Amino acid sequence: MSDRVDVEQHRQDVAELLAGLAPRPVELVPVSATLLGRVLAHDVTAPGPLPRFRNSQMDGFAVRAADVAGASADAPVDLPVAGEVAAAPGEPAPLAPGTAVRIMTGAPVPTGADAVIPVEDTDARTFNRPTAADRVRIVRSRAAGEYVREAGSDVAPGDLVLPADTVLAPHHVAAAAACGLGGLPVHAPVRVAILSTGSELVAPGEPAGPGQVWDANTAALAAAVTDAGGTVVTTGRTGDDPAALRAALAAASAAGAELVITSGGVSQGAYEVVKEALAGVTFRSVAMQPGGPQGLGVVDGMPVLTFPGNPVSAQVSFVVLVRDALRSLGGLPPVPRLGATLAQAVVSPASRRQLLRGRLRPSAEVVPSSDGGTTSAGHERRDSDLVGRGHYLVEVVGGAGSHLVASMAAADVLIDVPAEVTGLEPGDQVTVWPLHSERWGR
Repeated sequence: MSDRVDVEQHRQDVAELLAGLAPRPVELVPVSATLLGRVLAHDVTAPGPLPRFRNSQMDGFAVRAADVAGASADAPVDLPVAGEVAAAPGEPAPLAPGTAVRIMTGAPVPTGADAVIPVEDTDARTFNRPTAADRVRIVRSRAAGEYVREAGSDVAPGDLVLPADTVLAPHHVAAAAACGLGGLPVHAPVRVAILSTGSELVAPGEPAGPGQVWDANTAALAAAVTDAGGTVVTTGRTGDDPAALRAALAAASAAGAELVITSGGVSQGAYEVVKEALAGVTFRSVAMQPGGPQGLGVVDGMPVLTFPGNPVSAQVSFVVLVRDALRSLGGLPPVPRLGATLAQAVVSPASRRQLLRGRLRPSAEVVPSSDGGTTSAGHERRDSDLVGRGHYLVEVVGGAGSHLVASMAAADVLIDVPAEVTGLEPGDQVTVWPLHSERWGR
């Protein structure tokens, strides 16, 4: 293993390794498919008007405004009801002067009608109970255009519906579908394979015998990849046999993977299968805790990233070292690091950047740091990287040990303690990394 490198250097090296996967191809994905979180590759414009035709904004009666001018509760206007128009296929007959037609919300407004009287402004009051079908008494006048949605009043042909780089949410999909767009052009996600190593691993849900542990990394890293905008094309679990790992890597390539992430087998033990099997990977110690043993390289033309096997270390490795680079490939913005006020004292060993599990809570009162702009140890913060500094308190969850899986589950951020800092006090300002992107990165 080579000399220790700092976190930012390894992040840069990972980004450069993955840069070869850009630019991403563009896929036309049906609106009926899962588009949430995907990123538009270019502008989307309306192919036609929306609404497509004049339609009613209310359940009521389509009329000529001139026929109901002056109508009031004291001087109602009675009109014969010439028919009914439902929100259904077809074109209604023209409206004769001096008549009204019952009309439902979204139904096409007949030629000749220029206003809709809501049913509440008539003696009918509602269409949900029987009423006389031949006449209607109108107790309020309406001007021409009231409650009539004109064709193209929402969107005209050629109007911009969704700009490029939009991170798609349900309301974006609704707008596209309403305009008649059957699919949307999005950046293709990076296709990732997850390979967990270790003879002690068994699948979650299966019985675990003596010396066996359930494999948390396959499912957790697959979820992390998906959260970062990638797609998992295959997963695998191998023992400590280098030949089996190389075969799994070949299978991942055959499945269309563009990137492989492994867990386990990268430390200093006697059975480090990843280090034994993967020529072309540079193994190094990164000055962070947890997650120090790392590797990156190209094997048989495919980028490979190797993480430690401990589940907490693997998750921290992904969040800190890989997530932003993977998101960038899919057109997603980085998940911003946040500023927060530390709720308790922290002691940290020197020379390694600590990523402590933490939990945010709203700060009703912002506590200034003891030095007015730096941590108590004098470390200068990168304020340009931070969002909402001081709006949150952050408390440490569990301890520093990489085996504390329960504390990872209870956390929502990682508290970043710089390598040169050996202690922080309550009220000091710290940088935190959100563990989940949904709130901050989409």
